[in-house]
Amino acid sequence: MRVIVAGGHGQVALRLERRLTADGHAVGGIVRNPDHVDDVRATGADALVCDLEHTARDHVAGLLAGADAVVFAAGAGPGSGAARKDTVDHAAAVLVADAAERAGARRVVQVSSMGAGSPPPPGSDDVFAVYLRAKAAAEDDLRNRDLDWTIVRPGGLTNDPGTGRVRLGPPPLGPGAVSRDDVAAVIAALVVGPHGIGQTLELRGGDIPITDAVSQL
Repeated sequence: MRVIVAGGHGQVALRLERRLTADGHAVGGIVRNPDHVDDVRATGADALVCDLEHTARDHVAGLLAGADAVVFAAGAGPGSGAARKDTVDHAAAVLVADAAERAGARRVVQVSSMGAGSPPPPGSDDVFAVYLRAKAAAEDDLRNRDLDWTIVRPGGLTNDPGTGRVRLGPPPLGPGAVSRDDVAAVIAALVVGPHGIGQTLELRGGDIPITDAVSQL
């Protein structure tokens, strides 16, 4: 199948692209910065240069034409201000969902964040509060669409090697860390199969093999 990953140069996205292409899927990674094209191509994916903050829906829909599934893995990233939390984590997610509907790509997996939809933890700064609200607004938008959607809220992300074992299920699972390798593996399993459609899922490290965690949804 053909899968398009928005935010294709992110740390989880690159792992996801590499995994999907290794499994024989055709993958396209949307990147804003042309300097990131080679990194995406190194995973075996096609690189699609597009700034989701300054692009019309129909152009994005053209990029999604022929796709069977879309993963929204974009984010403003650490160090960005409150304004970009809204334009990337919320508005770009809405744009991609609009484009998916337009292009007929029904399967959409949205990478959100543990804590979205809840008050920020005590001591959080204002920008983090805006980030959580932006993620929650993107989730709400996707839930109201006639798409085969799944929302995944990972816990604290680490660069530890993947264990292949996680906890995955409806909130609340409680806080916990999870490796980016394992997040990519979970998303890869979700996006090519029927499990988890219409569900908001939290994800952290655990003791259940990923194949079992996904198939039990």
